[in-house]
Amino acid sequence: MKKIVVLLFVAAIVQAQKFEKLALTPPMGWNSWNKFGCNINEEIIKKMADAMVESGMKDVGYKYIIIDDCWQGKRDSLGFIQPDPERFPSGIKALADYIHSKGLKFGIYSCAGWKTCGGRPGSRGYEFQDAMKFAEWGVDYLKYDWCYTEGLCAEDAYLTMRNALYQTGRPIVFSICEWGNNKPWLWGKNIGHLWRTTGDITNCFDCVIDHGTWKSWGVMQILDMQEGLRSYAGPDHWNDPDMLEVGNGMSVNEDRAHFSMWCMLSAPLIAGNDLSRMSQETKEILTNKEVIEVNQDSLGIQGFKYFEKDGLEIWFKPLINDNWAVCFLNRSTKPIEVNFNWNNCVVVDSVFNKEANFKTRIYQIRDLWLKKDIGTTEKIFYAVIPSHDVIMLRLKPKKK
Repeated sequence: MKKIVVLLFVAAIVQAQKFEKLALTPPMGWNSWNKFGCNINEEIIKKMADAMVESGMKDVGYKYIIIDDCWQGKRDSLGFIQPDPERFPSGIKALADYIHSKGLKFGIYSCAGWKTCGGRPGSRGYEFQDAMKFAEWGVDYLKYDWCYTEGLCAEDAYLTMRNALYQTGRPIVFSICEWGNNKPWLWGKNIGHLWRTTGDITNCFDCVIDHGTWKSWGVMQILDMQEGLRSYAGPDHWNDPDMLEVGNGMSVNEDRAHFSMWCMLSAPLIAGNDLSRMSQETKEILTNKEVIEVNQDSLGIQGFKYFEKDGLEIWFKPLINDNWAVCFLNRSTKPIEVNFNWNNCVVVDSVFNKEANFKTRIYQIRDLWLKKDIGTTEKIFYAVIPSHDVIMLRLKPKKK
């Protein structure tokens, strides 16, 4: 009898896994933290869901509305988490139903520690109860943070919540928000669908904000931190360089460069601005379908830096049907002239065994921000890139 019990226990462990094929392309959505922090309530979240639909974001692929920290109230007498009754008087289930009625999916936040980063109840010791409650509410996406986790093994903590989510039977995208401290790219593939590779982003193109015990990172700092990680990412398991700051105070050039590079990185596109008060420029950046197609390409190959000199970087990303995305990034504070001779260039992606030989093959060129065709690789590419801006191209093999 004892042997049978042991075998059943082992079988249960073996069967636990993450839900497969929930994120075959990088997740797209919106999260409350970057703009609203702890100042959230059900009306704000409903307003963002409405705006996602009305702005056209839903039409180009955004689908997750994610409540970040500070939605939690207290636990009940049985230990089940309850929402803050003042901020969410209708309850989380009603809010999830509203978001689902818009044709969107609903995401929520918790933390592997005793408390969340905002000081609310965390999931440590309550993983299975919280997972049950999330499933009951209709959650489709869980962002799981790493505050107040002293003494915990990161891989084990995230494995516990993964198993708890799987046991509910409800498919839930699992976002590992461990900040990259314990190299989640080495162990996250079979646990989560995406994992943070860095600490928190801030709405600054090129800076570091030191908070004493931790730092917030500018867009360029986070971009540099992705070096060496592309081999770990792919369909259903993505490197996550944190949420977008588009529309949160940087210049239009900087927002465009930020969005372009996240698309080149095959990063999750999780907006963090006020969707109900977007400028036309912000809306055009977040809804550029041709740029988003680079991010959502079914190969799921993260781009790589091919060249860098004096503030200019050139990035390449393999796409389906032997297409390539190319991004010229100007990190400097002055405009940069580009004279790029394709015929002198053979691009080799040794990690994913892809090659673009411009000496033997001609490609048609489309400018993805101007949304127009601009010739072929037979001619030298000339352009002037403004400070903190990009030119993003799609290359398509020319038919013979």
